[in-house]
Amino acid sequence: MEAYPAVENHGLIGDLQTAALVTRDGTLDWFCAPRFDSPSIFGGLLDRQRGGHFQISPCDVDYVSRQIYLPGTAILITRFLSADGVGEVVDFMPVAGAVATDHHCIVRMIRVVRGSMRFRMDCQPRFDYGRRPHTVDFTLEGTVFRSGDLTLTVNPVRRDGMLLDERDFDHDEHGGVTATGVLRQGHTGGVVLHTQSPEPPRVVSPAEVLELYEQTREFWRRWLGGSRYTGRWREMVERSAMTLKLMTYAPTGGLVAAPTAGLPEQIGGERNWDYRYTWVRDASFSVHALLSLGFTAEARGYLDWLTERIRDAEQSGESLQIMYRVDGSRELGEEVLPHLEGYRGSRPVRIGNDAAAQLQLDIFGEAMNCLHLADIEGLPSSYQEWRNTTKVLDWLCDHWDQPEDGIWETRGGRQDFTYGRLMSWVAFDRGIRLAQRHGRPADVARWTAERDAAYEQIMTRGFHPGRGAFVQHYACDVLDASLLAMPTVGFIAPRDPMWQSTLRAMDAELVSDSLVYRYDPEASPDGLPGAEGTFTMCTFWYVQALAESGRLDDARLTFEKMLTYSSHLGLYSEEIAPSGEQIGNFPQAFSHLSLISTAGVLDRLLDAER
Repeated sequence: MEAYPAVENHGLIGDLQTAALVTRDGTLDWFCAPRFDSPSIFGGLLDRQRGGHFQISPCDVDYVSRQIYLPGTAILITRFLSADGVGEVVDFMPVAGAVATDHHCIVRMIRVVRGSMRFRMDCQPRFDYGRRPHTVDFTLEGTVFRSGDLTLTVNPVRRDGMLLDERDFDHDEHGGVTATGVLRQGHTGGVVLHTQSPEPPRVVSPAEVLELYEQTREFWRRWLGGSRYTGRWREMVERSAMTLKLMTYAPTGGLVAAPTAGLPEQIGGERNWDYRYTWVRDASFSVHALLSLGFTAEARGYLDWLTERIRDAEQSGESLQIMYRVDGSRELGEEVLPHLEGYRGSRPVRIGNDAAAQLQLDIFGEAMNCLHLADIEGLPSSYQEWRNTTKVLDWLCDHWDQPEDGIWETRGGRQDFTYGRLMSWVAFDRGIRLAQRHGRPADVARWTAERDAAYEQIMTRGFHPGRGAFVQHYACDVLDASLLAMPTVGFIAPRDPMWQSTLRAMDAELVSDSLVYRYDPEASPDGLPGAEGTFTMCTFWYVQALAESGRLDDARLTFEKMLTYSSHLGLYSEEIAPSGEQIGNFPQAFSHLSLISTAGVLDRLLDAER
């Protein structure tokens, strides 16, 4: 097992309730169960010694590895090539369905396609982020790891005389199990992992594994067949769509920002957050991306999740929270795991997220824009949903004009952030449109007055004459890439001189060889030490801004450059370091949904130019 593989050297598999990451050397080093936001069972991504892992790779031979997805699916194939043979580890999770369950399955199928190859399996679970001990029950039919009320069952895949029979297994002092065995061309072996298996351990036949493989393959290909995207970047767009699907918690429709926690925004730094939750902002943006591809069922699922959160906020008398657990609960208390060294020494490792208590006014605009776009696509709100929505906007009338924490969740104190005001304008504007489109009851006169007040405030206080640009907040002259959304949401015309000068200022200060920083933390202290990389979503937003401003050649070149920063599997984390490596939690929903939306905008404008 290599020490801390690069973040981008992982593939993602999942069953629509949780997910796992697998490295290019066949190590499963991140898996939480039974949900995305549950404690880890394998967490070697955050501590190679204490976190736990499950590696399957060749032994006693020199090899090179390659990793691909089976086309049109979320089935991950890690290939090992040597002079004596070519072997593959095929990883996938059969879809768990829309009913929440503690039973999840990971299939690790081994097959040899040329010659022969000896494989070694090393299964080292560490429950509850490595904090809870476990016992091991080994039988001739398989192994059961127990920690409290959680079990992990490892069933061998074999037929008589094949890989991993009872003579191949060995125990170690760390509570793990290892095994070795030889596979020859045409043979299939491996293991099937179950959490909370309803059955005792048993030997699984290759035929059973192949049946699960075919069922999973057909699910993904059937789902992807619903995409209506036919543009220039189909492969990348479809991979991004599948990645978003993998990060959706099917029982509620909530989309996690990323399936990981604690991956640093700066190697060795402190900006290490837990992203395994559903942000109102991220998921609202996803509705636009999914609807543009024709995935109305997924968009409807998130709308149901959002309207339930709006209803809960109205019934409890509390405001809409910026993020929730995947089941919709509000408790996300942050804690540090001091026993974990963190990815490549990046401490502290945090789980939970105290930013949930922040006031971020922009989420109201993103939520209302989401409802507006869904309505246009034939997904209108019900009577009760509309009543709850009007109460949210009435609340915003009283609260939008105050300091807040901002989109980037800074911890340096509240400010009058321009982006928060911008999205408050969006919230009122979209609410007015929805009310007038359907003749629904609403205090449109008040919403209109507040919308206009927000507009005038941004134009008079958010634009810094000395910089010739819209700035991060009213008390500074700092540029902020979140304002790239201004023309996209219709606040300002893309050819307006005030916007053109803002874009030129961002070109000069925030853009580095097409990659875009969120802001300069030295110029605008955010309460956190260290720096960060360029923000992938902001780069895609920059492409849209270039395209809408008439700089189509620049936009296409920047977009094509950005595609070269993806992983070997077409995946993106949150940020890109100056060295070009991916950093931050991985893969990141923001990055993939903005790729989808940007590809659609570029396709439309390039087609119109012809």
